Amino acid sequence: MAKPSYILEPKGSKVLLLGNEAIARGALEAGIGFASAYPGTPSTEIIETLASVAKDVGLYVEWSTNEKVAFEAAYAAALSGVKALTAMKHVGVNVAADILMSSGYAGTNAGFVVVSADDPGQHSSQNEQDNRWYGFLAHIPVVEPWSPSSAYKLVKAAFELSEKYKHPVIFRSTTRISHTRQPVFYERDIPKPKTKGFFDRNIKRYVLIPAHGRKLKQEMISKWNRISEEEGKEPFIEIHNPGHRRVIIASGIAYAHVMEALELMGSKNEFTIVRVSLPVPLPYKPIVDVLENAGKALVVEELDPVVEYQVKKIVYEHGLDVRVYGKEYVPINYELDLDKVYRAIKAFLGDNPVEVPWKPLPKLDLKPPIPARPPVMCPGCPHRNTFYIVKVAANKAGLRNPIFTGDIGCYTLGYQPPFRTQETSFEMGGSIGVAHGLSKVVDEPVIAVIGDSTFYHAGLPPSINIVYNKGRAIVLVLDNYYTAMTGHQPHPGTGLTATGEPAKRVPIEKLLEAMGYETYVINPMNVRESIEKVAKAYKSYMEGRHVAIVSRMKCALETVRDARRKGIKLPVYGIIEDKCTACMVCVNLLACPAIIVPEDSKKPKILPELCVGCGLCAQVCPFNAIEVVKPGSPNWIEAWM
Repeated sequence: MAKPSYILEPKGSKVLLLGNEAIARGALEAGIGFASAYPGTPSTEIIETLASVAKDVGLYVEWSTNEKVAFEAAYAAALSGVKALTAMKHVGVNVAADILMSSGYAGTNAGFVVVSADDPGQHSSQNEQDNRWYGFLAHIPVVEPWSPSSAYKLVKAAFELSEKYKHPVIFRSTTRISHTRQPVFYERDIPKPKTKGFFDRNIKRYVLIPAHGRKLKQEMISKWNRISEEEGKEPFIEIHNPGHRRVIIASGIAYAHVMEALELMGSKNEFTIVRVSLPVPLPYKPIVDVLENAGKALVVEELDPVVEYQVKKIVYEHGLDVRVYGKEYVPINYELDLDKVYRAIKAFLGDNPVEVPWKPLPKLDLKPPIPARPPVMCPGCPHRNTFYIVKVAANKAGLRNPIFTGDIGCYTLGYQPPFRTQETSFEMGGSIGVAHGLSKVVDEPVIAVIGDSTFYHAGLPPSINIVYNKGRAIVLVLDNYYTAMTGHQPHPGTGLTATGEPAKRVPIEKLLEAMGYETYVINPMNVRESIEKVAKAYKSYMEGRHVAIVSRMKCALETVRDARRKGIKLPVYGIIEDKCTACMVCVNLLACPAIIVPEDSKKPKILPELCVGCGLCAQVCPFNAIEVVKPGSPNWIEAWM
């Protein structure tokens, strides 16, 4: 595993860091001894960074099977006196919500920070939920940075807050913070972490039966109130230019946009600006102090009116004569940017419509225009082979009009034509649970499509449920050896740990067989053989058996990388023009980005710079017009295994 040495630079160094790297470095300086996560954009690089230096620093890092397990493992370390961090994307907190709610009752014995990387704008997510609400649900404070450099500092403050109150802390980043780079000045050296602790066996605190939970909730509310009462100071609250009648309260990244907008207006000194980095619970004292003599206030925050509602509550409870504005002017959907915040402040001032002080970018007159580039499966992607196989096999076996329920992963792109093999996609593991429900209420056959990492994450319970409750859905697991969508992190089927150590593989087919499935394993490189095997599986399903199919072939990106490392030359395919009839089977059935139809030709062409030698097109061409034009190494086929 490549080690970014800049993460280990000494105190005083100035380093350009990705936001997630800044969070990791801050956690290292805080002295964490345990870190765990399940990969999910935009959170992934936090654990990748920690894993890359774990052996040098001496801490424990793992990729867990899902976010709930990751939370439980890190929380157990913190209960034993070892500082711990767990990280996940916003929807991952939903998976961990059960233990999250209980952790607020039991508290912690060492610093424990839960990083929630939210995704305003849904860059890579099925929703854009605002996880600051979880702070209210769980009575756990939320710390929110406004930049990568502030994330570096505030994650250390979050650990200090956790240790002060012996309570978990949620650290809310967003895509724009996690995936932006900024210079960071290292304030401390990385201490030697404590990795061993002691579990105190406090049954009244850790066994949450009702009799214990009722008392613990009172203690939790007491901590909550103390935080609201005592933490209204830096680094969590900062006040600029006190005493003005007009106030802007900005939380998280919104603060950065506000400061830039005011600078463009030349109005920085005309407002009192409150920078909020502890949005939940919002400390009320500084808000009261600022608003006592104010005429009106604007709350600027990304996504939901979490701070706005609290400010209005504070205004009401303290009888303040001030008008509070927020989502009247600040959009509730998508990411904030300079334009949106500038216009919101102008509208707050009554300047509407708004002239912005910058010139719009000139419109480029491109000829030909840049074509739309929707996401597609990579050349050589094993999922393309699998989708072709399962649809052809369905026709061969007489499996009429199957419904394909989908899941979260690269294979979600199967919703596009020509495949149409993802007709639902809700959440991790949802393909199998939804497939079971459909199988109980519709007559069509149902096929649940799920990836390998997602299967380990959330596919086991619903797979068991199908067998137990006599469902009639086929489970199709696409095994490409990695958590590919988030950057090829290992999982229980890879044979490696987060730090690159060899690990025991847990074969998916063995798990399915143990549940009671008749399981078929195919290699989608072998198209004709796989079609026969899948058709056999379908027939068994139609005869009333529980059937599962595991399609196993290494991710094409990893195949190409491994081949380059080992000096293996992959073959390149080409279309023999004299044999080609322009039937377009290769184009219409495969949608491979390496196959194009030039404007000056009616026949398709394979781009050699994109072809990775999977050979699917050659196997489906009805006229044998696709052949190897650049042979690979004698052992090239091994690169795909």
